[in-house]
Amino acid sequence: MNTVELLDKLQEKALGDADLRHRLLATKQAKEPYEAFCAECQRLGYAIYPMDLVEAGEEFYATYRRSTNGGGENSPKLAGEDDFYEMFIATLEQQERKEQNAV
Repeated sequence: MNTVELLDKLQEKALGDADLRHRLLATKQAKEPYEAFCAECQRLGYAIYPMDLVEAGEEFYATYRRSTNGGGENSPKLAGEDDFYEMFIATLEQQERKEQNAV
């Protein structure tokens, strides 16, 4: 299973488990968020390492750029769209807001 698939499985689990979601969201406050996040992932049995997150984002972004408009200079520039950690955390934060508004 690749990094993106592991993140998808973990995210699905975290969306339904508030305690897990809070532990993963807490990594954002760490001095080294990527390392804290990956350490938590590994404790949970998901072999995700900081470089895996970086490479997955860069690979996804490079593939996307190549697929649009020939991948040349006219390809769209997507700020932040290659940061899988930030996108993962944003989804969990959105779930937190949704649950808080439901109360």
